[in-house]
Amino acid sequence: MSETIAFKPETLEQVHKIISRYPEGRQKSALIPILHVAQKEFGGWLDVPVMDYVAQILNIKPIEVYEVATFYTMFNMKPVGKYVLEVCRTGPCMVSGSEKILNHIRTKLNIKDGETTADGLFTLKPAECLGACGYAPMMQLGKFYHENLTIEKVDEILELCRQGAVALD
Repeated sequence: MSETIAFKPETLEQVHKIISRYPEGRQKSALIPILHVAQKEFGGWLDVPVMDYVAQILNIKPIEVYEVATFYTMFNMKPVGKYVLEVCRTGPCMVSGSEKILNHIRTKLNIKDGETTADGLFTLKPAECLGACGYAPMMQLGKFYHENLTIEKVDEILELCRQGAVALD
């Protein structure tokens, strides 16, 4: 028996408020912010029933939702850990040591890119430019940037995450 997908009433109110920002007939413009809301409410990722639900709310075709959700790396298409470690791997970060940081995380957590630790705590997600080139190498964790990374800083961040002492919002 499958569970019905539905936003909580307060979330649905927020969704309607987002839609109301756009002109009549242009509700598709609300897609990205609503996908963020959906991902947060439905376990940190977007499965097909959730994307179909978003399409229904916006009165658009499901494929229009899939195209956007699968294009942007900020949306997760499979379950992720509580902490998603998005390490920048573009030019300035690579020159400044992001590959060393990525390799350290892979080894320390015993996971590959896109994988989640067995305890469900961490997912490693190499990212394209996160726009903090002057502070490379860097990583996004939730809404926050961690810049000028070193192996020691990464170990400290991972330990703080294990202690539940890292804010994501």
